Amino acid sequence: MTERPLVKRTARAILLDGDDMVLIKRTKPDRPPYWITPGGGVEPEDATVVEALHRELDEELGAKVTDVVPAFVDTVEHTTGDGASGVKVQHFFLCRLVTMDPSRRHGPEVEEPSGEYEIVKIPFTRVGLASVEVVPLSLRHYLDGNIEGVRALHAPDLG
Repeated sequence: MTERPLVKRTARAILLDGDDMVLIKRTKPDRPPYWITPGGGVEPEDATVVEALHRELDEELGAKVTDVVPAFVDTVEHTTGDGASGVKVQHFFLCRLVTMDPSRRHGPEVEEPSGEYEIVKIPFTRVGLASVEVVPLSLRHYLDGNIEGVRALHAPDLG
């Protein structure tokens, strides 16, 4: 069996605010809008993937979160900007929103935007998920089939 080299890792949030899920609506020129979970690339200065998640949520949303629990991993083919080919591993964590202040947003998405980044909330239900084009498709399918299970990751009896 041949292993593919890991060329990128990301940390992304399945971010719940009560009964709603916080997403970012991405609008790029000449492309239909799509919705992503907040988060982004793990940088060399990030000690852990979870530290990268907290940094990214602060940059993109001005947000603080709690109850961070691993929920889903997605692996896709990826080529970096310098031409290295391999896979990107996307770590998705279930989190609860503590605070969010969009006026505190900073980083490349805010300072040098490629299109628009709009913070939106949708009901964390099958109907809510069906109302938007969440990417990646694997995450959309996972969430659609596991809403109750994802919520159960925050059950008090998990330990």
